[in-house]
Amino acid sequence: MADKKNMVQLPQPTAAEVEFAQQLVERAKAEGVSLVGPGGLLAGITRTVLESALDAELDAHLDEVGVDEESGRRVNVRNGHGAKTVQTEVGPVRIQVPRDRAGSFTPRIVPKHVRRLEGFNEAILSLYAKGLTTGEISAHLADVYDADVSRELISRVTDSVVDEMEAWRQRPLDRIYPVVFIDALVMKIRQGQVANRPVYVVVGISLDGERDVLGMWAGTGGEGAKQWAGYLTELRNRGVEDVFMVCSDGLKGMTDAIEQVWPQAVHQQCVVHLVRASLRYTNRKDWQKITPALREIYTAPTIAAAEARFEAFATEFGDQYPAVIRLWRTSWPQFVPFLDYDHEVRKVLYTTNIIESLNARFRQAARRRGHFPTEQAAMKVLYLVVQQKRRGGGSITGRVYGWAKALNALILAYSDRITI
Repeated sequence: MADKKNMVQLPQPTAAEVEFAQQLVERAKAEGVSLVGPGGLLAGITRTVLESALDAELDAHLDEVGVDEESGRRVNVRNGHGAKTVQTEVGPVRIQVPRDRAGSFTPRIVPKHVRRLEGFNEAILSLYAKGLTTGEISAHLADVYDADVSRELISRVTDSVVDEMEAWRQRPLDRIYPVVFIDALVMKIRQGQVANRPVYVVVGISLDGERDVLGMWAGTGGEGAKQWAGYLTELRNRGVEDVFMVCSDGLKGMTDAIEQVWPQAVHQQCVVHLVRASLRYTNRKDWQKITPALREIYTAPTIAAAEARFEAFATEFGDQYPAVIRLWRTSWPQFVPFLDYDHEVRKVLYTTNIIESLNARFRQAARRRGHFPTEQAAMKVLYLVVQQKRRGGGSITGRVYGWAKALNALILAYSDRITI
């Protein structure tokens, strides 16, 4: 997203300010006054909110300083105003900043020397990332603020991130990622006519335990190992020289595609995918028996114990569900690598839930739109989802919980390749 340096958030208006703004909107409609632009109504509302907030902030500062006990007078008092122009998302706004006689007042709403505030564009981008269309955002702004903001303006705001998105997609990456997760989801994108197209996603965990979306690509056909080889090669060209483990579903040919790019990488089959695929071959009435039996296999303390438990599973269910047994035998070489690690490391390695959580947010943002008019429009929404920060955690990027234990285990296993 945009550089946050020298930028502050607009304060939330009070109920009285909202009522006043609504009155201004009604008056503007009656008089034909523009809502947006340098002389628009939104600039006037922004000025009113900022000046009211600054006055309240100075009052709080003067109250904190207090009064002189002997004279009973305030130690510090107001001392007029100073004019200042700040650049906002609705254009330049000229405001009056209150001053105090002692010169000790340091505003936080509009800090000294800060000339740019943000808020309006950020609100639009946040709504866009949550899955609202330009028409729905326009209607939302009309309902909440009674502001007539056109779809074209909203499109221009969201298009402003395209160059930023392309720079992000080409940014240099770390030399080593201990763990990389890869997956794909399907989105409806118009190509002459609306078609289902795969979107390939790669999430990596750095040596510092920070997870990050390394790349996203809109493919033209079905999810295939050949396409993946090309996208993984692009990551290598952007600086990723080594990956210890690549976690994915059981796509045929994926191991060869990974080894083509990172010859020393281990391909780890996602256990969640493997269990789901197993259940598709079985009757629902047997799931209460099959699911615990499979759990015994992938929670085994060692590879030998897992092999013994699998043979017992094959003996019990092999005649009834031979396809499940064949699936596990075929996937076994990619299933067992994570069994060499303790529980803390297994929690990080055994599933692509990290990337599936991201895909769930992607689908949520895309669901309301039905389909996208262009590939760029689809990728723009996904980029905004990646960049969106959630209050109280839960953001896509961020540190992996319990990473220190996992890193220590990886250092023991890959000490000749790891760099701290």
